[in-house]
Amino acid sequence: MKTALLTMFLTVSVFVCGQRPLEISLWQGQAPNSNGLSGKDAQSTLFVYLPSNPNGMAIVACPGGGYAGLAMEHEGTDMADWFNAQGITYAVLKYRMPNGHNDVPLSDAHQAIRLMKQHASEWGIRQIGIMGSSAGGHLASTAATHFDEETRPDFQILFYPVITMRESTHAGSRENLLGKQPDPTLIEEFSNELQVTPQTPPAFIMHSSDDRSVPIANSLKYTEALVENGVPVSLHVYPVGGHGWGYRDKFIYKRQWTGELEKWLRMLNR
Repeated sequence: MKTALLTMFLTVSVFVCGQRPLEISLWQGQAPNSNGLSGKDAQSTLFVYLPSNPNGMAIVACPGGGYAGLAMEHEGTDMADWFNAQGITYAVLKYRMPNGHNDVPLSDAHQAIRLMKQHASEWGIRQIGIMGSSAGGHLASTAATHFDEETRPDFQILFYPVITMRESTHAGSRENLLGKQPDPTLIEEFSNELQVTPQTPPAFIMHSSDDRSVPIANSLKYTEALVENGVPVSLHVYPVGGHGWGYRDKFIYKRQWTGELEKWLRMLNR
C-alpha cells in the first residue's frame, strides 16, 4: 500500500512540475561568428517543453539580461507549465551574447524558429511566435521586424521590451549589442520602431509606466509604428511594477497579464 501511494505521489509530482525539456543544440558544428569564443559562450541551446495536448501553437522565449547574461528562470523556464497547460509548445532560447558581433543573438533567434518549423509536424505546430523580456524583448522584436520567409514568426509577445537604440533605449543593452560608439547606421537598423512594415506579425506588449530601466516610450513608439502599418497590437500598461517582473508572483498585476495574454492567444488560435 505504501509503495503504491509513493508511486502515485511521484507520478502526480512529475505531472504538476512538468516534464523535463528536450535540449537541442541550435547549431551543428561551429555557430556563426563564434570565432574567439569557447565553452558556454560559444553554445546556444533550445529547451523545448512539449504539452500533453498540443493546440497547434508554439512560442520561442528569449529571456532578458541586457545582452550580457540571461534571466533564464522567471523570464523563461518558470512559464513552461503555464503555457503547456494551455496546449502551447514552449521553448526557451539560451542565445549567445554579442561579444562584438551584433548579429549573433538574431542569428540564434532565427535558427530557433527554423528548428521549431522543422519539428512542426512531429510536435503538432501550426503557428510559431517569438517572445522576449527586456533585452530579450529587443531580440524578439528584432526577429519580428528582420526576417525572411523561412524565419518570420506568426506573432510576438513582449515584456517591458527594449525597442529603440536611440535616446530612450537601455544604455547597457545598446552598448553590449552595438558597442560604445555605435555606427549611426546600426542605431537605425536595430531601432525596431523604424523597421515595422505591414508584414510585421501581431503583437502583445506589456510594460509598467514606472519602469526606470527601460522607459515605457519603447513600447509606446513600437505600438504607434504597428498601428500606423495596420498591424494588430494589444498594449497593456500597468501603473506600478518597475522592471523585470516576468512570471514572478510579487508583481501585483500578474493575474491581469496572464488572463489577458491567455485570451489573446486563444483569439489568434481560432
